[in-house]
This record gives sequence, C-alpha cells and structure tokens, in this order.
Amino acid sequence: MVEDPHLVVDGESRFDLAQGELGNCWFLAAIDAITFRRDIMDKIVLEGQSFRKDYAGIFHFRFWRFGKWVDVVVDDKLPTIDGKLIFVHSKTRNEFWPALLEKAYAKVCGSYADLHGGLISEALRDLTGGVYLTIRLKANHPEHWALLYRAAQYKSSMGCGSHPGATSANTELANGLVEGHAYAVTGVTKVTSGRKPVKLVRLLNPWGHKEWNGDWSDRSPLWGSVNAEEHRKLLQMKDDGEFWMSMEDFCKNFSNVDICCQSPAFLDGSSESSWTTASYDGGWDEKTAGGSMEYKQSFWMNPQYRVKIPAIETDKTIAHEFNLLVSLMQKPNSRHRLHIQNHPFGFSVFAVPPELKDKTSFPATFFTSSALVAQSKIQSNTREVVEYLRLKPGHYLIIPFTQKPKGTASFLLTLHSKIKPH
Repeated sequence: MVEDPHLVVDGESRFDLAQGELGNCWFLAAIDAITFRRDIMDKIVLEGQSFRKDYAGIFHFRFWRFGKWVDVVVDDKLPTIDGKLIFVHSKTRNEFWPALLEKAYAKVCGSYADLHGGLISEALRDLTGGVYLTIRLKANHPEHWALLYRAAQYKSSMGCGSHPGATSANTELANGLVEGHAYAVTGVTKVTSGRKPVKLVRLLNPWGHKEWNGDWSDRSPLWGSVNAEEHRKLLQMKDDGEFWMSMEDFCKNFSNVDICCQSPAFLDGSSESSWTTASYDGGWDEKTAGGSMEYKQSFWMNPQYRVKIPAIETDKTIAHEFNLLVSLMQKPNSRHRLHIQNHPFGFSVFAVPPELKDKTSFPATFFTSSALVAQSKIQSNTREVVEYLRLKPGHYLIIPFTQKPKGTASFLLTLHSKIKPH
C-alpha cells in the first residue's frame, strides 16, 4: 500500500481518524474522545511497536473487557479496494494505528460486521475501564452544563448522539449535522460575547469532515464578538469535522451525552471526595435465577451482595450528592457481538436493619417485609445497567436479577461507594 508505513506518526491525535464504510461511528467517536488521555492511549496502543525494529507482522492492543484488561494481537492485513483502506483510515497515508486498532476491536467483538451500530458508552468502557454517566438531553438544563463542565475539568472522555431520523440512514441536515450519528465531545468552555457569558461545547465528527454551520460554527459572525485572545485560542478555520456550538443548540440537536471518567468524583466536583470500588464476578442459573420482584416466592434465590454506606462529614454538604454507583454488566453468551442475546435484567437495593448487619444471607420473608430503597430500570437492549444512588448511612443488600426466573447468564457487579476523605 505504501513504501514507508508507520504505526504512529507524530503521536495519536483526534484529527488522525476518518471513518470508512463501516457504521461504527460510536466506536470511532470514543477513540477521538480518549486521544486527550495520554495515559489511556499508552495502555491501549502499546509502545515500542513499529514496522521496522523486530517487526513480525503483528501488533498488540489492549481493551478493558468485563473487569480485566485483555491483550489482543492482530496481523497487519487490512481490508482494501484498489489499494485503499475501506474502513477507518488515517488522514496521514502512511499511518496505520487507527486501522489496526479498529481491526483489534473487531476481533474482540467477533468481526468487522459486529461493529455495525452501538453505544458510545460501551466503547468508552472498553477503551478506559472507567465509570460512565448518560445524560438525556431534553432541555437546556443548568445541571447538564454543570456536569459537562465538571467532567471536562476531571479529564473525562465524552461522546454524544444526534437525534435519529425517520430512517437508519445517516442523513446530512441543512445545518451540517448528521442524523443518528455519534460525535466526540472535545471541549467545554465559556466565552464572553459582548458583555454576556456564553456556554460552548466543541464536537468532532468521526467522518473527519462535515460540520455544524449554525451559531458559533467556524464561520459564524458571533466569533467577532469575543476578544482576540479567546478567538485565537478556540477557533480553527479547518474542514476537519470539529466545531463549536452553544449549549442551547447542543441540547436541541443531540439526544444524549455519555461521560466516562476513572472515578465518580466528577459528579460533585469535590476534591474532598474519595471512593472505594468492589467488584464481583457472579451468575444466574436454574437454582439462583429467582426472577424480578414480581416472583415473590423465588426472588430471594438471586445472588445477594452487601455494601456499607459510611457517614461522611465534609465542609460542604450537597443534598443531592450521590454516594453509591452500582454497575451490573451482563457477560456475552456469544463470540459475535451482534448475536448476543441478553436477558432483561436489573437490580434491587434493600436496607438492612442494624440487628441484621452481620447476617450473610436473607430468606424470602426478608424481602416481603423489608423496604425497597432503590431499583434499577430493567434493561434488555444493553449489556450494562448503571444507577447513581444517594443512600443514608447504613448497611444495604444488592440483588441482581433477570426479569424471569431460571435465566442462565454470567455478570460483573461493581460497587463504587464514597468513603471518608483521607
């Protein structure tokens, strides 16, 4: 294909990628988002690899999969037509890390075809191993901006999805956006326009071109209302797929934003926050899949996990602060991602009275007489259920369940709980 191939030319950049004929914008947008994190990129694209020294025709990559970082090896054969890559490619013709990374993830998921369609949150999890929060953008709510801004300060990786159209086709709209498309969130900032503060969000189209052409786009006259220093710092007049838009327009044109960070601390923005993590590999079978709470006679048979929420006193008390993040991830039952059939599943949370805090398992009578303090939504079209909870100090019982009894599946339960500051 080229005479002088390189794995990486001048470092990995969000501007390297250009999506090909594969409908995997959800994965490529996630890659764009994590290129800011040198520590994470070095964990995924292992250093010391090249087409020269000790070259054996293979490359190593790493992904986070269900609680563990796994090593994935691929050869350097890439799908082409007339000598040109047909899937993702670098804008630098002799650079191949995007195409080889895509091939490695296709191997993890089963095939290139298995990368068609997906959730940005799923890709961010597999690329970082971090925790994530999905915000549904229904209005220009002040809390949406507060979360985005804090997440950016904590170096979170973020992506978003535009509203779907009437068909599954990625229709290009008159405003420059693409329907049903994933974008990376690459910047969150405020500028002063005239004398008014304006909240801006920067996005990147994984196509590597096609940009928003409304207010605060590259050629918007509104940039003339900000001072020269901000103008020079923020605006680049290039057809590279990256653009700014106001928070108001962002909420109007996008349905959701996924925020992924190494710790839930970004939720309250407190430097005093400290979190501990406990993970459990578990499963359901004919004897331990008791179904949802509708099945009162068998619900108690589900796996049971304990968690303690400590009392925390800090200088600032925020009533809506979360202190427990529960993630329940169903493991795949097929090598091919698009063939996976997840059971509808979720989890319930019960308060454990002080007199029962040392008890290790609980019978059916406990669940009929004890107060349910939280329950996740039952999910069927995703591999993971995540809930952020605010619980009073005390002992709690987490019950993962499949919607119906006797379902067989494996899962990973992860509990992130806030603890006393060090």
